[in-house]
Amino acid sequence: MKVLLTNTYFYRLDPKQWRAKQPYPPYGTLSAAAVLQKLPIDLCFFDNTLQKGPQSLVEKLRKEKPDVLVIYDDGFNYLTKMCLTVMRDAALSMTQAAKSQGCQVIISSSDSTDHYLHYLQEGVDFVILGEGEQTLLELISALQEGNPSEGIAGIACLINQNIHRSAPRPVLSDLDALPAPAWTLLDPEPYRSLWKQHHGYFSINIATTRGCPFKCNWCAKPIYGNRYHSRSPRHVIKEIQWLAQNFEIDHIWMCDDIFGLKPGWVQSFNQLLEDISLKIPYKIQSRVDLLLKEDNLDALVSSGVETVWVGAESGSQKVLDAMDKGTTIEQIEKATRLLHERGVKVGFFLQFGYLGETRSDINKTIRMLLTLMPDDVGISVSYPLPGTKFYEKVKGMLGNKTNWSDSDDLAMMYQTTFNPSYYRKLHRYVHRKFRKKQAARRLTRGSLSIKMKAIIRWLAYSPLVWLNRFELYLLERQDS
Repeated sequence: MKVLLTNTYFYRLDPKQWRAKQPYPPYGTLSAAAVLQKLPIDLCFFDNTLQKGPQSLVEKLRKEKPDVLVIYDDGFNYLTKMCLTVMRDAALSMTQAAKSQGCQVIISSSDSTDHYLHYLQEGVDFVILGEGEQTLLELISALQEGNPSEGIAGIACLINQNIHRSAPRPVLSDLDALPAPAWTLLDPEPYRSLWKQHHGYFSINIATTRGCPFKCNWCAKPIYGNRYHSRSPRHVIKEIQWLAQNFEIDHIWMCDDIFGLKPGWVQSFNQLLEDISLKIPYKIQSRVDLLLKEDNLDALVSSGVETVWVGAESGSQKVLDAMDKGTTIEQIEKATRLLHERGVKVGFFLQFGYLGETRSDINKTIRMLLTLMPDDVGISVSYPLPGTKFYEKVKGMLGNKTNWSDSDDLAMMYQTTFNPSYYRKLHRYVHRKFRKKQAARRLTRGSLSIKMKAIIRWLAYSPLVWLNRFELYLLERQDS
């Protein structure tokens, strides 16, 4: 049996991400490929990440004539955890192309897990629900051998036009039992070329964990759930060594929701790296309370951490508590200070528009950002993800638009303190005010050329900041 395996995130169809030119391979898809390599099948892998659109896969379907198309999304990339309609449309377009050639279609993704009925109605034969490797292995085996599939845990399908949803599959706890991703199937050169041309180095992604045990009420976990399982440090380092030797990487993105949560993990990771004299700069996502525990910060710095992104979310403790975030403003301040003292770059994830957020809360967030001055910031509005408590609170207010078309959509999809136009302007205002202050700080440091660039940036941002603030004032008056 011939199986064609592909992914659904097209960077070129997401203008904001394509402008950033920081593409990462579909790690989850490569992990699924490694599992399928165990089977006596003819496996083909087609990487959609840098393709112009689903038409590229149509040509591959015509050439390979597979029996089964597996669309397996990368559950380790935050861009695939929300439903971007342009990517859903691409997945369904690929489904239709495959069905027109007589292929069976299997899909595994956050969106299809949340909306499996929609995908089945659009022609998908099987939707894998949740963690997919073992389910996919059993399903492909059953199809190859002509055995019934409805008893396989973790799938949804139509049987005689009736929805069948099998028992959920237990979460995999021993991640070291999985083979390393099938990196040999990937051509790294298109990724390397973009990274080198636009950033001067080549970064690759690695996942060391699955899941998140924390209960932020706006965060959905459709694939790996509200649990946390970790690969062993030795298992991770073996993969890093392979990538260093074969892909000549300069940098790593540890694409976990939370890196190094397991007690002692970071310390062991650091020691093993020291034992083999390996040190590659890397960035992570973490929590401020975790960073402040034990000697986590020192171990991270020693092992090569270069950038830490934290979910600061808001400068208002009232909003953080409403989110069930479990962190404090004081922890955000302390973690940021300690990271900067150790020469580590800090990134803040911020979100505006959470239920009950007032103008005073917004001001506190802006004040926190401009006081602590992280090295980078990602600003969004609260997004109602299916399966969350937050979604249940606002679903009655959702209209026809329930998803963003791409990651720069930033539509406010429910009624909150201000109107949607306000939050779009707020996003621009805060970004520009932050960049203006960054430029001002650079006027006192660096070479003459750096100072000249800073002056230009400061002059460019100053009128835009003033204009955005005036626009916000007018929108506030409309809502008052």
